[in-house]
Amino acid sequence: MSWLVTGAGGMLGTDLVARLRAADVEVAACPRDVLDLRDASAVSAALLRHRPEVVVNCAAWTAVDDAEAHEEEALAVNGTAVRVLAEGCAAIGARLVQPSTDYVFDGKAGEPFAEDAPTAPVNAYGRTKLAGERAVLGYERGYVVRTAWLYGAHGRNFVATMARLAAERDTVDVVDDEVGQPTWTGDLADRIVLLGSSRAPAGIYHGTNAGRTSWYGLAREVFTLLGHDPDRVRPTTAGRFARPAPRPAFSVLGHDRWAAAGLAPMRDWRAALHAAWPALRGAQSGDPSLA
Repeated sequence: MSWLVTGAGGMLGTDLVARLRAADVEVAACPRDVLDLRDASAVSAALLRHRPEVVVNCAAWTAVDDAEAHEEEALAVNGTAVRVLAEGCAAIGARLVQPSTDYVFDGKAGEPFAEDAPTAPVNAYGRTKLAGERAVLGYERGYVVRTAWLYGAHGRNFVATMARLAAERDTVDVVDDEVGQPTWTGDLADRIVLLGSSRAPAGIYHGTNAGRTSWYGLAREVFTLLGHDPDRVRPTTAGRFARPAPRPAFSVLGHDRWAAAGLAPMRDWRAALHAAWPALRGAQSGDPSLA
């Protein structure tokens, strides 16, 4: 089975390509400087040249706040380009796996959002990602994998930021009224490989680590792993940090679709963070905050 990964230079794309290659799977890694999804002719040419059986689109506009002022540009990447990619996959009969986001929901639930829960994005980023979902779900071999609160060894993320601030500040104020599921890109990459290699039905799957916590709870866990006093992390509210794009207050996703497809869901977020820690430290070996 051959794969093609767009956005292969990003945090998730890097881990996904590494796992595919470790399993001796043929993969065409296409970072943004090799394949710009906004170039429809380049997308078509890449698909025809490589003829992959599975395509994973890790390319995305991920600047949530910037999308508020540049929604049209974000939509070109997260929506229009995804539709073109889905059409190209249909032309060659390839499966298409589209990572998406918890931001397609309004964050007002009290229980985990099911895969078929109504969508109601509260910001431009969520609206553009929902457009991409709809493009993929219109294709009979399309998979949407919603994820949230990603961290990994190969990009900017909250875990790395907390590690840096632990070395720079005596105390750190962190939001405690937004709840979600910290998710390691390594675990998500494993699930995507499993999904793409399986006979699971097309549709929506939620790719987050299990359990739930707040940003404050995650920060305390990072401080603990660093050997610092977690009480140096102080709870605060999202209202203290005015940002252009509103965030969902509750981003916990349900995972029933995995079981229905006969596949195991992802492990608890804390177990995943502990498993990821050596890789996070290794990638940041020159950074004393993770040493």
